[in-house]
Amino acid sequence: MMRPEDIPDKLYFKIGEVSKMAEVAPHVLRYWESEFNDINPKRANSKQRLYRRVDVELILTIKSLLHERGFTIAGAKKFLDESQSGGNKTTASKPQLKTIKEELRELQSMLSKKE
Repeated sequence: MMRPEDIPDKLYFKIGEVSKMAEVAPHVLRYWESEFNDINPKRANSKQRLYRRVDVELILTIKSLLHERGFTIAGAKKFLDESQSGGNKTTASKPQLKTIKEELRELQSMLSKKE
């Protein structure tokens, strides 16, 4: 599969070019476009899709997630959302946070007794 650094230095790519680079059929690209909001090709006056380099890089990442790493569409969306947000999403639930808080208070109490 093509790596992002192997992408030709152009402003726009037609769907056929992107299809060859990603080694997927054009209908797959159109489907991914409907599933992943970040893939947003421009439309020429002739209604031809024109993908930017960022779109192509994202498509290559999506292909890797789906075809090589075995992600589902939903899993790939979640992975991309978390990686774009920098992983700042809190994954601990309120009961887990309450337990952590209680354990920290117990630890604080134990430490203050030693002094």
